Order: sequence, then C-alpha cells, then structure tokens
Amino acid sequence: MRSTFLSVLLSILLSSTTVFADSESPKPCTIFSPFTGAYYDLNSIAVQPLVDHKPAHKDDRTESWHARGYDYGTNFTLNFCRPVIEDISDVEGVDDSLWKNISGFYKHDGKTFSIGGQSSEPVFRGRKLVLNYTGGSPCDGERTKFTRKLLDDDDDDRKKDDKDNDHKNDSDHRKDDKDDDDDEHRKDDDRKHDNGGKKDNVRRKSTIISFLCERDSLAPNAHLSFIGASEDECTYFFEAKAKSACGGVNETQQSLGPGGVFGVIALIAAAVYLIGGIAYQRTVMHQRGWRQLPNYSTWAGIGNFLWEVVIILTSSCSRLLPRRQGYNRLPTHGRSRNSRAEDENRLIDQLDEEWDD
Repeated sequence: MRSTFLSVLLSILLSSTTVFADSESPKPCTIFSPFTGAYYDLNSIAVQPLVDHKPAHKDDRTESWHARGYDYGTNFTLNFCRPVIEDISDVEGVDDSLWKNISGFYKHDGKTFSIGGQSSEPVFRGRKLVLNYTGGSPCDGERTKFTRKLLDDDDDDRKKDDKDNDHKNDSDHRKDDKDDDDDEHRKDDDRKHDNGGKKDNVRRKSTIISFLCERDSLAPNAHLSFIGASEDECTYFFEAKAKSACGGVNETQQSLGPGGVFGVIALIAAAVYLIGGIAYQRTVMHQRGWRQLPNYSTWAGIGNFLWEVVIILTSSCSRLLPRRQGYNRLPTHGRSRNSRAEDENRLIDQLDEEWDD
C-alpha cells in the first residue's frame, strides 16, 4: 500500500515539474523531429553576413558554401537558411530587388542563374530533414553543356528511330500541326482576354537540400555535395552532412541550470518522503501529533543534539564578550587573613605584657 501511494505521488510531482515548450513562434531555421522529438538547429552552419568585409566572429566563414558540379559543367554556391554573402548582380530572370534574398546560384557562360530564394523553414519528409529553396531563375533559360549534350543525344536517337516513319506520316503530321497551331492561337487569344494581357506564370528553378548527420568530431561543420538536377534544369538536388543535423536538446527552453535541476529533484524527494511518511504513520501506524513524522525518534535525537551544540556555542561566545564597565566587588579573602594575623599579634603582645608583670 505504501509503495503504491508513493509511486502515485511521485508521478504527480514529476508531471508538475515538466517544462513545456514556449508558445511563441519557433526560432528560424530550427525544427523538432515529429518522430524522436529531437531539436535541430541549422543556424550554426548558416554563414553570417560580413561586417566591413570582415566576419562578425573570429571563426565565421568569409564565403558561402560551395559544391562542385563535376560533369554537370558548373559549380554551385549556397547558404543555409540565409542569403549568400557574395555580391551578385544581373541575375537571369530575377528582379533586382530580390537579388539580396538569393540563397543559391551558379554561373555559366558569364551569366548568373539563381536556384532559389531564402527559406528558413526546414521540414521533415518522413525521417529526412530537408530544406527547400524556390523562386529562382526561369527554367527555360540557357542550359549547361552537360544538359545540352544529353538532350542532343536523345534527339539524335529519336531522329534515327523515327526516320522511316517521318516520310510515311508526313501528310498526317502537317494536318495535325495545322490544327494544333489553330488551337494554340485560339488558346492564346482566350488567355490574353481572360488575363487582361498579363504574362503567364513562369516555372522557376528550385533547390532541395537533404541533411545527413555527421558524427566525426574532426570533420568540418558541414560538407555540401551536388547530387543532380532534373532534365529541364528546374530542380537541383544537394546533400549536406553536418553535425547540427544530428539533433539534440533545445538549450533555450531550459530555464534551470544544473544547480536548479538538482534542487528541484531534492525538493521532490523531500516532499515524497515527508508526505508519504506522514500518510503511512497516520493511516497504518495510527500515530498522532509529532510522532506522525517519519522516523520521529531519529529526527528528535538529531534535533536535541543540534540544540545542545547551539547552547555550547552561545555559552562559549558569551565568555568572549567584553564585560560591563562599573564598580567591582572588593576581594574579601585577603582582608580576612590580614585581620586574623593582627588579632594573633595583638593577643601575643598582651600575653607578653602579662608575663612580664
């Protein structure tokens, strides 16, 4: 019965000391895992902007993260959750007011292409931590050499396979093309009429960064690798190995330090001991008054011992205090001895006189 009561009481006290997460909006570039509850903070690998062409802190990077494209034909520059710190201009198909928000880009044939704007909201796709950038340069822009080579090879194969069928279906194709052109013109007219002459939405480049946990203590904070791109060069895939992608505990939510945590645990243990002991002594042992306290005789002995120590210390300290100034009692022992000696001398003198007579 006692163990059951104590276990229930302990669970109630522990549940009352649980620290809940703040109701405010989460910190940018952070996320909690929906599976393990681990806290992920990618701000440690985000490159901070330079101050007077110098890093704000001694260990900060002076350039954004780079990824080699290898056979793709170009290299990439990205930042995590923040815009790149390099000065870029004349970005293809992007408003000049948005250049400062570009989080990834590459250069090809003297032109700069954006592969996505800033995003500070990582997400979990299954158990994968992912960061997505959107709103880059238009997808129908100039292609890289690697993509052009793939498309040319596909066109050559396609032409070779369809060479015999071209002559056979030439007349049918002309008729179908003519009908398609007419339909296309009608669609364009209807679209212009509905949109009031406005341009259609443009498909733009985007970036997907998948994060992996880096447990090597000697490895850099992050390592960015280019995985590939879609055939139309509209989506780019990267992989980032980082120590911050391993998850941890949200330190900002810990309102108590180590000493405070130990104090809370001690208070909980004392409350469980006191309340549980009183309940047991009162209900089972039928004790009343001070004897309801658990281990009353032990604590009473300790209390008496401490009280005696206090008395000894106070009496010792009182002797060290300065005495009160005033009249002192005259010693009486010395005076009585002198008077007795004088009486004896007087008696002897008297006997001598009588003896002489």
